[in-house]
Amino acid sequence: MYKKCATLFFLCNMVVIMAWLSVQGIVVEKRVVEAFTSNSGYEPAMQATSFLGVTKEQVSGERILTTNVITCKRKVRVTATEYDNLLRIVEAEAGGEDLIGKMLVANVILNRVEDEHFPDSVNEVIFQSNDGVTQFSPISDGRFYSVKVSNETVEAVNKVLQGEDNSQGALYFAARKLADKDNMRWFDEELKWLFAYGGHEFFF
Repeated sequence: MYKKCATLFFLCNMVVIMAWLSVQGIVVEKRVVEAFTSNSGYEPAMQATSFLGVTKEQVSGERILTTNVITCKRKVRVTATEYDNLLRIVEAEAGGEDLIGKMLVANVILNRVEDEHFPDSVNEVIFQSNDGVTQFSPISDGRFYSVKVSNETVEAVNKVLQGEDNSQGALYFAARKLADKDNMRWFDEELKWLFAYGGHEFFF
């Protein structure tokens, strides 16, 4: 009897929550995901849910209800998985940068999604490769998969999703001190230099 009452109470709560999310214009995916998906210390599903301001409902053990689409004030659709991947690529590319430096890298990703010359989703941009060469070195060298996402990176990505953008439309960035000279020559000859910030130079 107790289990039936608890189940009924849980289902009623879920209906109320999903109705509220629908009113807010947030698409809800009818699934639960693991809150702890890696040993990095970062909790992807938990962070995404907190960012949306959705009440975290405990389902069982360490499983929580999460939403499928992250609110973004730019013309970009960002799923929960893409949000996690955006955090990882920003950490891998700009882990040593300050908040602004991290935000600039996130903005380059979103700028590409919105540009007709690049893929149309965050995941496709992050994992894009041409002739077997990835666009972002952390994908090829594996850093993307092993980074521990910092709180500052979460803050930076959230600010970018909320519309903050100082990138001047940049579609490329490079760390000249670390880059291959031939690669940098291509940046200098084929692209428009915009500005430098921290350890990166940004191009269009």
